[in-house]
Amino acid sequence: MELIALTEMNALPESCVSAILSFVSPAEVCLLSLVSSTFLSAANSDVVWARFLPSDHVDIVSPAASPVEFSSEKELFLWLCQRPLLVDGGRKSFKLERSSGIISYVLSARELSINRSDDLAHWIWKTLPESRFKEVAELRTIDRLQIEGSIKTKALSPNTLYGAHLIFKVSDRAFGLDLMPLETSIEMGGWVRQGTARLQHPDQKKRHLEGLMYANRLEMVRKHWEAEGDHRGGGGVPSERGDGWMEVEVGEFLVGSGGEGDGEVRMSLREVKGYQLKGGLVVEGIEVRPKSLVQ
Repeated sequence: MELIALTEMNALPESCVSAILSFVSPAEVCLLSLVSSTFLSAANSDVVWARFLPSDHVDIVSPAASPVEFSSEKELFLWLCQRPLLVDGGRKSFKLERSSGIISYVLSARELSINRSDDLAHWIWKTLPESRFKEVAELRTIDRLQIEGSIKTKALSPNTLYGAHLIFKVSDRAFGLDLMPLETSIEMGGWVRQGTARLQHPDQKKRHLEGLMYANRLEMVRKHWEAEGDHRGGGGVPSERGDGWMEVEVGEFLVGSGGEGDGEVRMSLREVKGYQLKGGLVVEGIEVRPKSLVQ
């Protein structure tokens, strides 16, 4: 039946084949381009690839930090899949997922709200060659850690389950980051999902030594966590990325078929109950990327 349908489609005008191909995924278009010369020509049409680009792609690409040169919609699509594009004055990174065309963003540390980040006694801003952004934030020392970010849902792809991930590093001089988990939160409209996350896998020997200093205070906080544990989402653990950074999931959220209008997603990580000093955290940003496409 499928073979008969493809044979019948092959007899259609190229413009009709292009219109049909615009309703399948980019991965399927590449596969169908192998069927015949008619399919190959139709699969390279701007009609097809314009469908996989965001409707506001001109507004996204035009003011980009680096110029994007392309001769076709397909070429632009592949360019945006192969490398992140710095947008909004270099404060965000934009990219498309190759097989589906789904949008991803990374919000730089400068785009986030980080408590006391303007105080050199607590944070310093520095340049790292391995970062996609001009600056990253390095924590010197602080007792209350709060990192928050937000993004408009209309900037993301509809019918998509997204995950938000903190991108970070831990310096060799880090301290206090593995004593207590962070509270995480994802908010969208009236919907809230809470959880926990760790920036480091617990070092038992180090925790024991630091625990001697904060014993009573930590015991009270841990009892609080145990009491609330059943009411919060699962705890995220750090993992290595392919770009040399670490990441931990903040949470997930669903963008519906309408893109949720002018809605906004707010993401946060906090450790404000232990009050112990911590330092050595290097923040690159928060990545918002697809987990799955909802049918």
